Amino acid sequence: MADVLESILLLLMTEECYDKFFVELNFLDVPCLKAVISKWLGLSIIAGSIMVKVPQITKILNNKSAEGISILSVLLDLFAITSSASYSFIKGFPFSAWGEGLFLALQTAVIAALVLLFSGSSARAAAFVASYVALLFVLLSGVTPVDVLWSLQALNVPIVVAGKMIQVVTNYRNCSTGQLSAATGFMLFFGSLARIFTSIQETGDSVLVVTYLCAFSVNALIAAQLVYYWNAPAPGKAGGRPAKAAGKAGKAAAAAAAAANAPASPKAKAARRKSE
Repeated sequence: MADVLESILLLLMTEECYDKFFVELNFLDVPCLKAVISKWLGLSIIAGSIMVKVPQITKILNNKSAEGISILSVLLDLFAITSSASYSFIKGFPFSAWGEGLFLALQTAVIAALVLLFSGSSARAAAFVASYVALLFVLLSGVTPVDVLWSLQALNVPIVVAGKMIQVVTNYRNCSTGQLSAATGFMLFFGSLARIFTSIQETGDSVLVVTYLCAFSVNALIAAQLVYYWNAPAPGKAGGRPAKAAGKAGKAAAAAAAAANAPASPKAKAARRKSE
């Protein structure tokens, strides 16, 4: 039993840290504490990532609508996740440092396919799935040079920001977060925050750290919008409409009211007298 427990613990820490904690009984060794916390955080993020976008997928399927979800934002997000996971895999980083990318990529690809499907284009959805599978093979099979993968990873910084900001602007214009799942939004927010620490601790790769810093910033904006627009109806549903349309309707109503209440001109008064 002791050997089994030791084997499990060695999956979560190095032999050096195991000796520090359980042989020397030095539980305050800072480097080992940081390493173990990072490993636990990484594995927790991976476990959470298995289900992180399932609420979003379920919400789209239940409503049979992807209203309010920007396909461009989803595709940019998918590009960022895929290139980051491919780069980390080829570089040989610990699975605990990037493993959630595998599950997030698959779930984001499903969301993209559903957005295309419920936009009325099943052919485009099928073509997207086939193209993405081919892209995964090219990136993960070793055919793509490491330098190219590094460049793709570096591109993630502006792509992550651009992709999320498109969704932020869409939410702002609709005065609603539409079919965005609050559970997914908050899990992505906390996950990107934890990944900043684990990337520093387990990889030391500055490009990965900057990527997660940017991801955390824009995920924070979306999380804030989810709170702000919590009770706002989705665009296209009863009682809900985009802000621009509401603004135009309001202006038309105000103009009609003003015309009805405006005093009649002399010509209009003369015309009324004649008719009387």
